[in-house]
Amino acid sequence: MEYIYAALLLHKNGKEINEENLRKVVSSTGISVDDGKIKSLVASLKGIDIEKELESASLIAAAPVVGTTAGTSEKKEEKPKEEKREAAAEGLSALFG
Repeated sequence: MEYIYAALLLHKNGKEINEENLRKVVSSTGISVDDGKIKSLVASLKGIDIEKELESASLIAAAPVVGTTAGTSEKKEEKPKEEKREAAAEGLSALFG
């Protein structure tokens, strides 16, 4: 993950995402640098429009969740709560006689 974060940091600051810059950013965090991971990341990012990918990722994350209507979900929630309360009350009465 730290390599991807480093690439995003370089992108945000308008720097070129290359092996040397990634190595500098990752090594500045104090972790050991894996040259294989850096080479792999640079190769995978060639020809990718990072800004466009970030926009599409934001759209996916902001998409509404499709689910049941509010009325049905409330009815489903009420029954278990009542059952839990009754079970809890029975448990307490067992403690105190």
